[in-house]
Amino acid sequence: MLDSKVKKQLDTYFQNIVHPIEIKVFTDQSNKAAELAALGQEVSELSDQIKCTVVAADGFRAPMMQIAPLGEKARVTFAGVPMGHEFTSFVLALLQAGGHPSKADVATIDQARSIKQELHFEVYVSLTCQNCPEVVQALNLFANLNPNVTSTMIDGALFKSEVERRNIMAVPTVYLNGEEFGQGRMSLNEILNKVDSGASVKQAQELSTKEPFDVLVVGGGPAGAAAAIYAARKGIRTGIVADRFGGQVLDTMAIENFISVSATEGPKLVANLEQHVLDYDVDLITTQRVAKLEKHDLIEVTLDNGGQLKSKAVILATGARWREMNVPGEQLYRGKGVAYCPHCDGPLFKGKRVAVIGGGNSGIEAAIDLAGIVEHVTVLEFSDTLRADAVLIKKAQSLANVTIMTQAMTTEVIGDGQRVIGLNYKNRTNGDAHLLDVAGIFVQIGLVPNSEWLRDTLELTERGEIVTDAHGQTSLAGVFAAGDVTHSPYKQIIISMGSGASAALGAFDYLIRQ
Repeated sequence: MLDSKVKKQLDTYFQNIVHPIEIKVFTDQSNKAAELAALGQEVSELSDQIKCTVVAADGFRAPMMQIAPLGEKARVTFAGVPMGHEFTSFVLALLQAGGHPSKADVATIDQARSIKQELHFEVYVSLTCQNCPEVVQALNLFANLNPNVTSTMIDGALFKSEVERRNIMAVPTVYLNGEEFGQGRMSLNEILNKVDSGASVKQAQELSTKEPFDVLVVGGGPAGAAAAIYAARKGIRTGIVADRFGGQVLDTMAIENFISVSATEGPKLVANLEQHVLDYDVDLITTQRVAKLEKHDLIEVTLDNGGQLKSKAVILATGARWREMNVPGEQLYRGKGVAYCPHCDGPLFKGKRVAVIGGGNSGIEAAIDLAGIVEHVTVLEFSDTLRADAVLIKKAQSLANVTIMTQAMTTEVIGDGQRVIGLNYKNRTNGDAHLLDVAGIFVQIGLVPNSEWLRDTLELTERGEIVTDAHGQTSLAGVFAAGDVTHSPYKQIIISMGSGASAALGAFDYLIRQ
């Protein structure tokens, strides 16, 4: 299964294993079971510290692999073959079981070890989902650190009966002790905060004791990262506070227009951004949402948990999120057929009929990607013309299982109480109403700025974008803004980075003149 290049890399990684590991593979008669057994055997041959045992399955899941320090009860399990995006999760699980320390900070490790209750996590994934590995790796690390915790990754495409029984239509979906715990990307800190009831108050108290910053960046996407780097290079006290580092880029699969880099993926770019930020003396505060901004002697930023950070200047780089259709049924069936990430959730609709809402680049790219997985894709575009690039339109039109309809306005998401079964749309030319039978609806109609909390604080456009001048200055002195949350006409990674740099330079100029 593994080519010589991968084996050579693994051989290097496995030098970090300090005590023996046991891999136990549970098989049935399926081809996937044979693949998993082969993977376990190949890996064990690369290190004397790894033992692999293959046994017939005696439980309800097969194929399945358990990883544990030799002689200990397994707390990390992979139900399915951990290849694709989950191969890294598999390798990290081996290293951690073998005693190689994680890169998590001491406070996070201590919090994970302090949890006393028994927590049994199951995370349903797609091997093509770029968001899933973060959740799998976070839960595996949690289980490795705490003997009261177990973590099981489940390939939703392989265990379809479970997916259907639990009505899972989006990945990653996490269950805790048999009950749904959450959907979407989650870091270990976010997971810990949800299971540790006292964490929020403690964090609020700790954050409120921090010394004032010279520049505090709100938001951890490309604009925020660039702003922090430029500010820190001036030798001033710089901080970032963000819900999650990386922003929308974490949900971006292919990036082919980042100048000097021919092709990359969002998570890889975010990892490089974070490392670059941490090369400087930047106080990176994550898993925190900002609720309010006020200016007194200093600018005060209040967090959702009640904590408060103060700074001489603030740069707002809160980015944007997927725009919703705002039609009946959308929220009810979100994650139950209504989806926003075709790369993540597309495999769950294999062999089914789906719709894509939006005829821009994102919508047509989604249709092309989904066409290779699902039975049929119908693209519904509100306007009379498609807004996507000509090369994408030509490709989509060449696919036999893609239908493109313009002048189509979605009016309602239809479901059976459990999942999506169709949508209603209106022909804008003649007003006729139609029902489209689909199992999934992928919404790709642009972005909404994350600025609602600033509505009474700063000047915003009608669309909610922050108005700035050429230096990134907003309508409130000392408060700057950058990236997709601003009224910049082009929402591109490289443009956001440039505006982040401009805002940081503008903020520094503001500070030296005070």
